[in-house]
Amino acid sequence: MANVVFSAGIDSVSGALAKPSKSGSHSCNKMLLATHRTAPTTNNQCNRLFLRKKVTRDPNSFSAHELELQQRLTTASRATHARMQNLSTIEADTVAFKAQKDTPGGKKTFYQYIFNLEYDKLRS
Repeated sequence: MANVVFSAGIDSVSGALAKPSKSGSHSCNKMLLATHRTAPTTNNQCNRLFLRKKVTRDPNSFSAHELELQQRLTTASRATHARMQNLSTIEADTVAFKAQKDTPGGKKTFYQYIFNLEYDKLRS
């Protein structure tokens, strides 16, 4: 097993170090992913490197359920943007958002709050 020793000033590396090109112009066909474990442990070898092959899906291979979910998300997103521009509801939405923001399970952004209201309308 290889052991990586980082230069001075670099404690750890985490995330995608190399990604495959979408256009195919580069020769990188695999993703190089690094992880760093921050949990307390007696093992000091907490860095791991993974190679992942590029995966492409045919758009025609989506299931009916996946297409339905995609349509529902698109509809909720458009309704969210429309509601955020609606002057007749913006004031009440802002007050309701601020009331729930600091509660456990509360939505932290105004967009997230409105999106969840619109998405819940579509699910029922």
